[in-house]
Formats: sequence, structure tokens, C-alpha cells
Amino acid sequence: MEVLSEAEYDEEHLPGAVNVPLRLLDQAAIGGLDRSRPVIVYCWDGL
Repeated sequence: MEVLSEAEYDEEHLPGAVNVPLRLLDQAAIGGLDRSRPVIVYCWDGL
């Protein structure tokens, strides 16, 4: 799961990554995740 903005995700993202922008990350967004599989959350900040 990448929590990049839509523009950053469109520019560059990890293969197979699912984009859930940080501002939209809430219980509803993660409710559909498969609890039997690990989740890696990735965010990049150039600052």
C-alpha cells in the first residue's frame, strides 16, 4: 500500500502497489485488506 498523493503515485510507484493517499487512509480504506497477508505501507517524502 502506498500512501502517496495521487500525482506522486501516477509519477512513480512500486509494481503492484495499491494507492491509498494518506489523507484518505481511515478504517474504511483498510477494511477490505486481507488480514491473512502482510501489509507494507510505503511513503516517500523528498523533504
